[in-house]
Amino acid sequence: MKSSKNDTLQYIYSLCDQYERMGLQVKGSRMPLRDYAQFSIMKYMLYIADSDRQIMDHEVEIINNCLDFSLTREYIIRFVTEHRITADAIFETILSLLTVFINGDIKNQAAQGSTSLMLLEYLDELGLEFISYDGRFDDRQTQAMAAVMLRLKNYRSSYLRSWRDLNKNGQDLPEIPSSPADRMDMPAFPPKAIPAQPQPAAEEEPAPAPVDEPEETLEQILQELNDLTGLAKVKEDLNSLINLLKVHKMRMERGLPQTSVSLHMVFSGNPGTGKTTVARLMSKIYRKLGVLSKGHLTEVDRSGLVSGYVGQTAIQTKKVIDSAMGGVLFIDEAYTLTTQGGSNDFGIEAVNTLLKAMEDNRDDFVVIVAGYLDLMDEFLESNPGLRSRFNKQILFEDYTADELVDIFSGICGKSFYEVTEEAMNCVRDFFGDRVARKLPGFANGRDVRNYFEKTLTNQANRLAAMPDVTDTDLVTITVEDVETVELF
Repeated sequence: MKSSKNDTLQYIYSLCDQYERMGLQVKGSRMPLRDYAQFSIMKYMLYIADSDRQIMDHEVEIINNCLDFSLTREYIIRFVTEHRITADAIFETILSLLTVFINGDIKNQAAQGSTSLMLLEYLDELGLEFISYDGRFDDRQTQAMAAVMLRLKNYRSSYLRSWRDLNKNGQDLPEIPSSPADRMDMPAFPPKAIPAQPQPAAEEEPAPAPVDEPEETLEQILQELNDLTGLAKVKEDLNSLINLLKVHKMRMERGLPQTSVSLHMVFSGNPGTGKTTVARLMSKIYRKLGVLSKGHLTEVDRSGLVSGYVGQTAIQTKKVIDSAMGGVLFIDEAYTLTTQGGSNDFGIEAVNTLLKAMEDNRDDFVVIVAGYLDLMDEFLESNPGLRSRFNKQILFEDYTADELVDIFSGICGKSFYEVTEEAMNCVRDFFGDRVARKLPGFANGRDVRNYFEKTLTNQANRLAAMPDVTDTDLVTITVEDVETVELF
């Protein structure tokens, strides 16, 4: 689990402590709120892991690393067998925690629901990392996660919208009702790893039917694309492609002759310019336009496609292609497939396997390759079949200083931080200088994330030295927190 995820989890725990001091708690639960949050996140991961009816070793490792446990695979299998975790049960468990965070936002007059949004975004990112480990992307796990997260997001949006409407009219909103599940009958927590004991073979149960939940509309996804900071030329090019596909679909529905439209693309640009984010949105858009049957994104690099043994690369590449079928295969730093070892390099075998799959599966498989501009040009020239199949090249230009500052402000807002004017001036000066010099290692949006994380470290060190820390202190970033930040 990445350090940024661990930092977010620690912040969630600190919010639990803060809300408990404010008198907010899960009704009917005897657990400290921090423990309840840990238990809820564990059940969420177990629900995703068990949705395909098998617990893998890497899933156990992720759970232990995330929550600092030492559970064995045998213990987890027994746990999910004895406490079968359904979609409704996990929804109720997390909803109880979410309601505390929503009430905390309301008490702190956070109309946009910053901490409750952060909680859901953390679960979203955790789930995506969990189900796409090592380039694998299981449809059953994806559906299981989406079913729960959509219900939680819809509940949160509906409640906050109602609260804002009533608040405008000077009315009081009734307290959020507590959810009935997972109250008095929770097992002891935190769970202890215990020796495996012989157990009778569990009878195979059918996978639960996916819950029919409302999905994002095409208009909502397009709005999300167009709301991204910067990327003006990217948005222009992609909106033109989307309009072409809309017209293509109308012609098909009216029985008019069709022309072939290539959807494979090259995303060229420096690190941190939003290529992966845009690829994920495009996969959803393709799904909504009927171009793809599933619309998921499978992200890999050279290590996910190329094996170190003769004859194994084609097999490994085909497995990745099969997992991406019906969606988008996103290959980051694709140029490494053709620049590492000459004609005998196994990367060439991966490229040839990929080209064949693109030819054989034109109707339900899209490939997006990404990397530095010059190196991607070399990649396209390395094989006669590449240039003809990737005839759309989208250039992701570096962000301007103002755009990087906007990204920083957005991250702070989502994480429920306020930046003083003096501190913001320091942030503007930093990114102005960063963009002007563009030293080796400049990473656009990734620089902003690293800058933000270092800022939080500085803030934590500053607050730790204070005898009394107020709620305002906890959400305020001052010039002391940003003026000494350095990036390399």
